[in-house]
Order: sequence, then structure tokens, then C-alpha cells
Amino acid sequence: MRIATYNVNGVNGRLPVLLRWLAETAPDVVCLQELKAPQDKFPEQAILDAGYKAIWHGQKSWNGVAILAREGHELKELRKGLPGDPDDEQSRYIEALVNGIVIGCLYLPNGNPAPGPKLEYKLNWFNRLTTHAADLLAQQVPVILTGDYNVMPTELDAYKPERWVDDALFRPEVRQAFKNLVDQGWTDAIRKLYPNEVIYTFFDYFRNAYGRNAGLRIDHFLLSPQVSPRLKAAGVSRDVRGWEKTSDHCPVWIEIGE
Repeated sequence: MRIATYNVNGVNGRLPVLLRWLAETAPDVVCLQELKAPQDKFPEQAILDAGYKAIWHGQKSWNGVAILAREGHELKELRKGLPGDPDDEQSRYIEALVNGIVIGCLYLPNGNPAPGPKLEYKLNWFNRLTTHAADLLAQQVPVILTGDYNVMPTELDAYKPERWVDDALFRPEVRQAFKNLVDQGWTDAIRKLYPNEVIYTFFDYFRNAYGRNAGLRIDHFLLSPQVSPRLKAAGVSRDVRGWEKTSDHCPVWIEIGE
């Protein structure tokens, strides 16, 4: 089964790109972030016509997440929103059961400018995610937490990391929060298969970042111990970033066996 994550950066504005990518690669499951669409503006019919059913958590802002499953695959919504703060109304987390696997699709806050309230919100959100992740692990079921984490875990994950020292995506406390999460027992899929390779998932629109391979790795797959042994392959569909009017993120994917 192929599972992909893609920060689409505006699902309606990038819909032709999304539909082309779905048609060319036919992933079984897709987690989308940064929909930038209210709940009633999600392009459900176009997704259905492409052969996918969907659940989504929309918002008229920079947020919004969705999970798509190709026809023939189970898709049962489990949760909208991350637990831990009833006053948090941002649409950054959705969770579903897909073919016996719990899949959490997340869009972690950016946190800039840092330091400041946005960084504090990011760290608080990270703490809530870590708590929820521990609860999921305690159930001892197959779980995948994937999406745009807005974190470069190590220097290997950033082109010229010295330029990002003060950025909320690379600050020590943010990287430590990611490490704390992984250390619960999660497997970083890309790093399991490619422990020392330079792999980027995001390329800024400015300064020809894509052409210079001046990227960041901020989109991640974390696998629970019940899923990690089933990991067969993982990669980044880098060429999609070169398409016209595309997102600044690349789709990231994994293959898992039965």
C-alpha cells in the first residue's frame, strides 16, 4: 500500500496539479495539508471523480487537513482536531482508520516570528501532539503520523543550516520537541531507509531554490512499532515541485507491505 503526504498549499488553487499527480501516481492513501479552504469549499466532487473518497477539516485561513483513500480502501473518520485544548479552533489535525491502520494527518504550526506567541503556540501544539501520540502507542495498534511538521530535525535536513539558526523550524527547542516525540518509539521512515542522505521535501518559491536544490526536509512519516517492520520503500516525488503553478512542497510517500 502506498501512502503519501502532500502540503498542497491551497487545494482549490492547486487542484489541477493535485489531480494530475493523483492520476499519474495513484497512491492508495493521501494526507493533504494547508487546504486554505472552508469546510464547504473542499472540492469533494473533483476528488470523487478522480477515484478517491475524502474526509477533511477545513478552515478559511492557512490551515486545513484532509485524508483521501482510493476506491476499494476503508476510510473511517476517528477524530477532527488535536485533543488537549478545547479552545484551539485551528484545523491542523485529522485522524482516520484506513485498512486497519490509524493515520493521523497533521499540519504543525510554523511558529515564526520567533521568539514570540507563535513559537509558544507551536511548542504547546507539539506537546499536545506528543501526549496524543503516547496515547496512540499505548493502544498497541498500527499508527502512522504524517504531514507537514514544520521541523528540520537535524543539520542534514537543511540546505546551509547556519542560515536557519533563529528560525522556528530549526530552533533547538523545536528540534528537541521532535526528538522527544520520535523517542517515544516512532520510526522516521525516510531516515530509516536513508540515514545519511540529503533529502528535501520543501523548496522556497524565491531565489530558484528548487533549481539549486536548496531545500528543507520538513514533511515526515512517523511509524509506530506495529507498522515500521512493514516499511518497504520511501521517497519524495521531487519532480512535482517543478510543475507549473505547483506547491512549494513535494509529495512524500512510503510503501508498506501486508
